[in-house]
Amino acid sequence: MDFVSLAGLLLGVAAIVLGHMFEGGHLSSLVQPTAFFIVIGGTVGAVMLQSPWHTFRQGVGMAGWVFSPPAPPSDGLISEIVSWSSTARKEGLLALENKISNLADPFMRKGLQLLVDGVEPERLREVMDVEIGAWEHEMKQAAKIWDAAGGYAPTIGIIGAVMGLIHVMENLSDPSKLGAGIAVAFVATIYGVGSANLIFLPVGKKLSASIARLVSTREMVLDGLVGIAHGDNPRIIESRLQGYLSQSARRGQR
Repeated sequence: MDFVSLAGLLLGVAAIVLGHMFEGGHLSSLVQPTAFFIVIGGTVGAVMLQSPWHTFRQGVGMAGWVFSPPAPPSDGLISEIVSWSSTARKEGLLALENKISNLADPFMRKGLQLLVDGVEPERLREVMDVEIGAWEHEMKQAAKIWDAAGGYAPTIGIIGAVMGLIHVMENLSDPSKLGAGIAVAFVATIYGVGSANLIFLPVGKKLSASIARLVSTREMVLDGLVGIAHGDNPRIIESRLQGYLSQSARRGQR
């Protein structure tokens, strides 16, 4: 659980709400279902229009990464790869075949299968690089729906504001309806700008960072597989793969 992200979201929302109340405003004035429906519904509709359904669904599903991000490259993964190297040196590449079915990650299964099949190291890197590139492109396209939402939301908020002002102009003769129209107008703008800068854009950036870590993990696995294919010493492979770990991860191992 990423408590920093949760704390950041709560702090951002609380700063706006409390600032509004410190100025003498009421919390109820920020709760406008009509403005919320216009901004969020319009934003989601615009994002759905620009994105294939698969990409949209995948991007929405990735939202969980904000509070529960994928694990970065770890020393445990390095140890597993080094154990493959030791097994290959002692018993040959075919001895790794029984380990393939135990792998949950399709990328690792494919790479290890190619290694067992005796694919040349250069060809192995070429094939798996294509795999990494295609996967990264797909993930980035899915994550971009949040950046797109961050671009659309403020504009949809302005549309909501204009609609509220139109409602006000139509009811100038009825003062009892003016307050509601003006409230929708201004709150719609707050919803649009606030959701873009407190939710959509930060989520997009967080997902991009998570994707970068996952790509680094896959590159580390590929580097290890190529090292095994070359017949490198397990210690050399381990030392090279340690370079993929962050400084904080390395300090945690000491």
